[in-house]
Amino acid sequence: MINTEIIRKDFPMLDNKKMAGKPLVYLDNSATTFKPNRVIDAINDFYHNYTSNIHRGEYELSQKADNAYDSVRGIVGRLINCSEKEVIFTSGATNSLNIVAYSYGLQNLKEGDEILLTLAEHASNVLPWFDVAKRTGAVINYIPLDEEGRLTPEGLKSVISEKTKIVAFASVTNVLGFIADVKELCRIAHQYGAIAVVDGAQSTAHIKTDVKDWDCDFLAFSAHKMCGPSGVGVLYGKKEILDAMVPFTYGGGSNARFEADGTVILKDAPEKFESGTPDMEGVIGLGAAVKYISSVGLDNIYEHEKQLRDYVVRKIKELGNVEIYNEHGDTGIIALNVKDIFAQDAASYIGSQGIAVRSGNHCAKMLHNVIGVTETIRASFYFYNTYEDADRLVEALKNCTIENCIGIFF
Repeated sequence: MINTEIIRKDFPMLDNKKMAGKPLVYLDNSATTFKPNRVIDAINDFYHNYTSNIHRGEYELSQKADNAYDSVRGIVGRLINCSEKEVIFTSGATNSLNIVAYSYGLQNLKEGDEILLTLAEHASNVLPWFDVAKRTGAVINYIPLDEEGRLTPEGLKSVISEKTKIVAFASVTNVLGFIADVKELCRIAHQYGAIAVVDGAQSTAHIKTDVKDWDCDFLAFSAHKMCGPSGVGVLYGKKEILDAMVPFTYGGGSNARFEADGTVILKDAPEKFESGTPDMEGVIGLGAAVKYISSVGLDNIYEHEKQLRDYVVRKIKELGNVEIYNEHGDTGIIALNVKDIFAQDAASYIGSQGIAVRSGNHCAKMLHNVIGVTETIRASFYFYNTYEDADRLVEALKNCTIENCIGIFF
């Protein structure tokens, strides 16, 4: 179990911070998470004590940076159960998914091939595939979701065919918070000779991830959604697939040698996908973040979030003025609207009560075809949130009237 009183002391942003003159309640964790002292200290240590570039610096500072940076591949590998050679450092999940689309998709797709997505996907797992489909002549189709908006193996079975070459989906959706049966979805994809691309941006920090057990071909996630710094992320890929791919960015660090005649000898994966000076402090911060959430325990994190969401959903249902779009969601994400009030206006009122939530379409711009509305308020809990936070949200929703919303603007 998680002791939030102790946990919260690790986060400077939870140290008596206020918003709109009221104690801060932060419920925008699906957008980004707060950073514990351990992560901040790791980054500051790099800046204060061994700032230098990595690899090929034959001096003590650089070698210390080498060790700190390179060790993170193993740290991430242990988190998701893969080899260090299968961990590519990127600028985030968006960059990771673009690498898959352009380095794998452009090489392997042809006219008439099928890419299967869902209507619940984040833009990062949609727009690159749209572009690759246009360039290759491949066709985009969609896996039907069930009546709640959940991706199921049955839905995939109903549309997959021998034409399907790529199945791309989120392991946890970013608006409805449903956990997909990744292992079974990957098994079905492979049965038809397709590869499985998993957007893990909303799952890696909340549930246990085992890419070997899932048997996914690619997994993308970002550090900033798991207590790490922004601007850094990970792409996991099966080694044999990575070895067959070529990068879509080139530069220093990715090659072993090149000659005037155009000959280029690339390094092996993962380095061949990491051109240029990397985000060294970001990667070091990522390593510290992975160690931190691992020490808390992914099972504990999941259970804490689930208990909070169930509590809030039960309380909200008693109000009568709120519509919930994912009552049976699996994680700490709650998508809702206050009846008869525009999502942004309601979110502004909630913000005026010191509570940070998100409003809009949350980059899932096709989801309105499933839930019937284009805009929602998203409250997303994490392991440092408390029942007091939950009660504050419920109270703000209770008092979220048209009159009170107008009152914050005039």
